[in-house]
Amino acid sequence: MLEIIYTMFSQGQLVFAGLFFVAFVIAAIYAYRKDLKIHKEFYKGNYKILIGFVVFIGILFLIKVFFKR
Repeated sequence: MLEIIYTMFSQGQLVFAGLFFVAFVIAAIYAYRKDLKIHKEFYKGNYKILIGFVVFIGILFLIKVFFKR
């Protein structure tokens, strides 16, 4: 698998991709920590939306299984 990646991209491209990924993750962590106080204030109940979404997907799955029989 790694041999395929090494033949598809040059060493410079792989180094650039690695450095870009590391820089992007560091920037995302920095931005999130900077806005953490704002996130706690404005996004208090978003776990309820996540639970509702999971329940909705579960209901769709049950309907699919029920009508498949």
